[in-house]
Amino acid sequence: MSDIVLSAGVRSNLLQLQQTSDLITQTQNKLASGKKVNSALDNAINFFTAQGLDTRARNLNGLLDSMSNGINTIQAANNGITSITKLVQSAQALVSQAQQANNVTTQANLSTQFNSLLTQIGQLASDSGFNGVNLLGGNTLTVTLNETATSTIAVTGVNYTNAAAAPLSIANAANNWAGAADITAASTALSAALTSLQSEAQTLSSSLSTVQIRQDFTKAMITTLQTGSDNLTLADSNAEGANLLALQTRQQLSSTALSLAAQADQNVLRLFR
Repeated sequence: MSDIVLSAGVRSNLLQLQQTSDLITQTQNKLASGKKVNSALDNAINFFTAQGLDTRARNLNGLLDSMSNGINTIQAANNGITSITKLVQSAQALVSQAQQANNVTTQANLSTQFNSLLTQIGQLASDSGFNGVNLLGGNTLTVTLNETATSTIAVTGVNYTNAAAAPLSIANAANNWAGAADITAASTALSAALTSLQSEAQTLSSSLSTVQIRQDFTKAMITTLQTGSDNLTLADSNAEGANLLALQTRQQLSSTALSLAAQADQNVLRLFR
């Protein structure tokens, strides 16, 4: 096409028409994608900055699942402690009854019930795990709090699966409370066990509060990152819609101007007729 010579007027109007067509295509892409920056060619700084923000937001979003599992694990352990505490209090009631009873048979029966409660305490502790981690079974929970894994919280569990062993140490005499000293020893052990349960509940509560605060912070940070990314890349649909109408109008005017320029060239042709 290099051998075709166009007049200056036609060439100028043709260039304007091509440029307008390109702008219309770009505007339509922005409206279709909803973004004013779809690639590094549109705006390299905004594109790569938004990519960095989106990447961090995705990484933090992945941590939310870990935090949620951590919260559920701690809550499961706390539920176990609450139930174990009720069992210990029931055991205290049995001890109180044994102290008031003067009948050996009654005391032996209460001792049997006491042993049953100790078994239930161990079984309840064994069932207080979540997703394979049991803080009442001696497991340790580690929750990662940031995307670089430089901030973590470790929750060290206790082993309550055997009520007769430490830290509960609720042992029962083999002679079924035949002596007053055995009943008194059981009462003392139960009081110490309640103290241990209260201390562990406070520890779990503190850890739970920390993880929940970090979870809320992470959610807020994700929102901030995504908003920042959107501000760099999202298009204003109202503005782009107005731009498209203006460009379509310009395209029509350019087409008319091109037609008029072509008619001017045709006037020269008439001179040879």
